Amino acid sequence: MEEDLSVSAADDAAQAAAALRLAVARIARRLRQTHAVGDVTLSEVSVLARLKRDGADSPGSLAEFERVRPQAMATTLAALEERGLVRRAQHAADGRRAVMTVTDEGRRVLMNRRSESVRRLTDVLDQEFLPEERRALVGVLPLLDRLAERL
Repeated sequence: MEEDLSVSAADDAAQAAAALRLAVARIARRLRQTHAVGDVTLSEVSVLARLKRDGADSPGSLAEFERVRPQAMATTLAALEERGLVRRAQHAADGRRAVMTVTDEGRRVLMNRRSESVRRLTDVLDQEFLPEERRALVGVLPLLDRLAERL
């Protein structure tokens, strides 16, 4: 009997995981579709947001936090630096190391991008969802944050 429960629980978790992955991917795709061609990519937004929130950091550390190869992070940082969204400087204690910081223009781009996404989400939530449905979504947010942290 206990074996049946564990199989059922595993099936439930797999079904929940598949449905959650699909829903999150659809939301992310639809939000991405609103941004102009040539706009910052999701990986660039993630790096800008991390630098804004946590302050200056090395390319290697950023690659580790973002869970990408150092070469991929170098490409992302080069694109951001070329557009003036991040600045490269020497590490204060070790001049051989580089540190990246977000520029004022990077902060502005990040705010504008977030504002557009938040506006779209707000419009849909306001027009298409009942107050109790919005409360239910807000109630799930801590669980989604916890899930994101553990992936």
